[in-house]
Amino acid sequence: MMPDEFYKLQTAVLDFIETGEGTFEEHAREIHTYQFRENAPYQRYCKTRGVTAEVSSWTQIPAVPQQAFKASRLATFSEEKSIREFRTSGTTGEGYGSHFFRDLTLYEAAIDAGWKTLGLDHLPKLVLTPSPIESPYSSLSFMMEHLADRFYIRGGQLEESNLREDVAAVSGPVLLLGTALAFFNLMEKSPSGLTLPRGSRVLETGGYKGSGRSLLKEDFYTQLSQYFEIEVDAIVNEYGMTELSSQFYTEGLGKAHQGGRWIRHRVVHPLHGEEVAIGEPGILQLFDLANIGSVLAIQTEDLAVRDATGFFLLGRDPAALARGCSRSADDLLNR
Repeated sequence: MMPDEFYKLQTAVLDFIETGEGTFEEHAREIHTYQFRENAPYQRYCKTRGVTAEVSSWTQIPAVPQQAFKASRLATFSEEKSIREFRTSGTTGEGYGSHFFRDLTLYEAAIDAGWKTLGLDHLPKLVLTPSPIESPYSSLSFMMEHLADRFYIRGGQLEESNLREDVAAVSGPVLLLGTALAFFNLMEKSPSGLTLPRGSRVLETGGYKGSGRSLLKEDFYTQLSQYFEIEVDAIVNEYGMTELSSQFYTEGLGKAHQGGRWIRHRVVHPLHGEEVAIGEPGILQLFDLANIGSVLAIQTEDLAVRDATGFFLLGRDPAALARGCSRSADDLLNR
């Protein structure tokens, strides 16, 4: 192995994200070969599936279960080369998983490219999550700090008065970002509403499974729309996870989640692992080229319906434990 192979792959993927140079197929196969050689737990997993270092298609790359991040250090580099560790919440007592990074260049590039596509990069960003100072292992807090202008959760408390003052002081539209559970907390503790300037957007993430709350997405979005006096189509959902370096997004209701050219998905049958037909449900698998330092392919604990343009989330597999960044934020707010 050349000493700089990690960075050679990183440069190639960065070019692909920014300019589309190359194809997803060729980048995925090269990364798989590298990860098979340098990530020992991943190599063992591949061998149990009868997969070698060379595959003829990215769809043959084995998707590692999310839970594997709790059982093994899934990294292509030594511990001393790690500059950042993101952890799953571990809020229900089952322990946390860790995603280690040697370099955050691709992580940040994926964030920027996704937001540019959404047309949200120009708006002032106000955030209802803890900052990385308070949540140093949170990938969501890192993403928000990379994007945001101000945080409004400090010491486990929502700074509602500061949020209202800042919204009243702006002269144009804003983007208000937060976990679904943070928005629930705001609406429950201050039911009078908060009118956002015309043209503003709201981004929610994290979900609220396992929190004791039960609400259809349509009803939740109606509440957000009325509370902030914005259109439902102005609400964005971000779908990501600690084990990934990239995100999927959807706007309003009735639209599939989609990602950039460097991230793909498959919806597979839970028994035989073959991709289901369009319109059919299955287990969601994600393939992220920006995950050079860990594993390219991940089998999530989420159920989804396959769509011609993306996927529709159905929620967490009932057999999976409640977890996630939104649950973590909710615990922080209510501790």
